[in-house]
Amino acid sequence: MRYSATSVMLPELTLEEQAGLLQRLGYDGIEWRVRRVPEEARGRGFSEWGAHKNDLTPETFLANGERMKRVAADHGLAIAGLASNAPATDLEQLRLLAEGAAACGAPFIRVGCPRGYDGTEDYNLLYEEAVEAYGKALEVVSSHGVKAALEIHGGTIHPSVSLAHRIVSNWEPPRVCVIYDPNNMVVDGYETTEVALELLGPYLGHVHVGGHKPVAKSRDETGTVEWGWESVSLGEGLYDHPRLLKKLKLMGYAGFISVEDFRDAPAEEKLSNAIDYLRRVEAGLG
Repeated sequence: MRYSATSVMLPELTLEEQAGLLQRLGYDGIEWRVRRVPEEARGRGFSEWGAHKNDLTPETFLANGERMKRVAADHGLAIAGLASNAPATDLEQLRLLAEGAAACGAPFIRVGCPRGYDGTEDYNLLYEEAVEAYGKALEVVSSHGVKAALEIHGGTIHPSVSLAHRIVSNWEPPRVCVIYDPNNMVVDGYETTEVALELLGPYLGHVHVGGHKPVAKSRDETGTVEWGWESVSLGEGLYDHPRLLKKLKLMGYAGFISVEDFRDAPAEEKLSNAIDYLRRVEAGLG
């Protein structure tokens, strides 16, 4: 198996420092964050979802492509993909991301559907909108030899493998793929691991791993318990990671398994514990 981590976890480090840390901890790749900083986050210090010292944006991406490729290679890392967040309707941003991805050798950029799902709009309308927008987005992204990746995520019309597959199966796998994210799916959209991965088949492009566990919050007057979710380490989470790695190994999966851990704890500690855990699980598979 090949393991990477998202640089979203490392807002206070430079490009070289991010790569150096992952090399030292024994990772095989890095998933670079390339995003515009929200206006409300500017001037408020470095944070995972706000400003980063390594300020890669779609506008600066192409100019840094060769440097990113060199830094990764110098530290023995492959570029696993891009942690971008452009919607399929923003064709200019997608063009910039695809040009940069081609320059640095990233295999995919993360492309979102036009709108999320909150129950106010009918799913069927959002699906038709998504397919139309994604088709136009793929014309831009594919022309640069880069895949568009749809991530399984809550608050979307694709919180499960089957719903994500329904969208991407409109096109051939060389153009589009799915980011399998079971940590998101334990909260919304869980499907049996083996069935889910078999359904994705050639559309499986990348895997995210993290940890969540359910926590009882309160009980209302009817006796109904309200549940919340707590971020925890991979081994403590609800999802069965040994089961995931076993199935990926049987499938001959050659992509990356990328760590995402946004708990309030030192990044090096989280990354070190995650890679050690994944290597132990893999070793136990024989």
